[in-house]
Amino acid sequence: MELPFAESWKIKMVEPIRKSTREEREKWLAEANYNVFQLAADHVYIDCLTDSGTGAMSDRQWAALMMGDESYAGSRSFYELRDVICRLTGFSYVIPTHQGRAAENVLFSALIKEGDVAPGNSHFDTTKGHIESRKAVALDCTVDEAKNTQLEVPFKGNVDIKKLEAALEKDADKIPFIIVTITNNTAGGQPVSMQNLRDVRRVADKYNKRVIFDSARFAENAYFIKTREEGYADKSIKEITREMFDLADGMTMSAKKDGIVNMGGFIATRHEDWYEAAKKFCIPFEGYLTYGGMNGRDMAALAVGLDENTEFDNLDTRIKQVQFLASLLDEYGIPYQRPAGGHAIFVDANKILSNVPKEEFPAQTLTIELYREAGIRGCEIGYILADRDPITRENRFGGLDLLRLCIARRVYTDNHMRVIAAALKNVYDRRNEITRGVEIVWEAPLMRHFTVKLRPLG
Repeated sequence: MELPFAESWKIKMVEPIRKSTREEREKWLAEANYNVFQLAADHVYIDCLTDSGTGAMSDRQWAALMMGDESYAGSRSFYELRDVICRLTGFSYVIPTHQGRAAENVLFSALIKEGDVAPGNSHFDTTKGHIESRKAVALDCTVDEAKNTQLEVPFKGNVDIKKLEAALEKDADKIPFIIVTITNNTAGGQPVSMQNLRDVRRVADKYNKRVIFDSARFAENAYFIKTREEGYADKSIKEITREMFDLADGMTMSAKKDGIVNMGGFIATRHEDWYEAAKKFCIPFEGYLTYGGMNGRDMAALAVGLDENTEFDNLDTRIKQVQFLASLLDEYGIPYQRPAGGHAIFVDANKILSNVPKEEFPAQTLTIELYREAGIRGCEIGYILADRDPITRENRFGGLDLLRLCIARRVYTDNHMRVIAAALKNVYDRRNEITRGVEIVWEAPLMRHFTVKLRPLG
């Protein structure tokens, strides 16, 4: 008899969570202006807002915390972290930052100027924000298959090479680099194939351009290459990781995802000129070069986390839990971005709340309804997150409108997945009763979804 699948870890510590009443949740939603980012965490039963900084560290990581070196300059923990990053990526130059968006801020301050064009595959919110705030263009070159959530394609996160080459033919002199997000979060946590990374490298070399990887979930991307791409089944995650980064010139990293730490990030590159340019912004923005906004103990824990999370068993446990949630949604007929991604399920709000006009933000409405139903907090990855066009100031309705249900690493059990699926089914069953959404009553000019204030309609 074949043994059933089981987690590759055992539980040593638990944190209590409490259920709430529907009446309480209605009150809390109103107080939060119907923006789930503004909810108190204590008012959330199962938190699927993000997988960023919410994972459970291992015993080795907790032990490393105690060994962290808090020296202001030349910290031993920095060198431990640098050595792991160099071994995994082949990059020689490393600058720590306090998180991923800080890495973008430091590096883009050095590389992007007004009028530039940065082509890539569905830039995530902070990436796009850091580009557009510098009066540059974040040009989406994702494959068209990503727009069809029900299409089963193994690498929906890929860059469309024809779109990329057309951009370079048109604006080569305005393009400082090509950026590839692995995995592609905005498209639904979808991976990028090794062949696609090779093709991007080929085009970049043709036009003498460099390539940056937005690497928050690089290990999950390597897992999908191993399990979905021909020729990689027998390679280790570390071998695949190194092969991926051999095709890039540099990276930004939010270490709060695949590094499994609560706070941290870094820039790494093989080019000394990029390193020297970024150094000038690291010190005033983040801190000295050997801590850059991170504590020594967090660097020590990150070094362990990067090593652990580039092993197959750890990734297999994590991604199979996401796939388990997907299988439950399949039973209930609930549409999501297929196939299931590595860190989250992205529910297709337009297909569920088809009576809600796009101008009333279906995915945000679905996010609110799921919290109202069971105290489960998801996150809108859609029309509100897309922000307004920086020129016309019109809402951007051209992309997908998704409810993202992020699964924190090593935190929840499969029973929590059953609760999430059942609550979503209850909302799905009354979907035809939901005919109105929300309107914006206040918004920030950039990355508005974090602080937007909303009002329900109808």
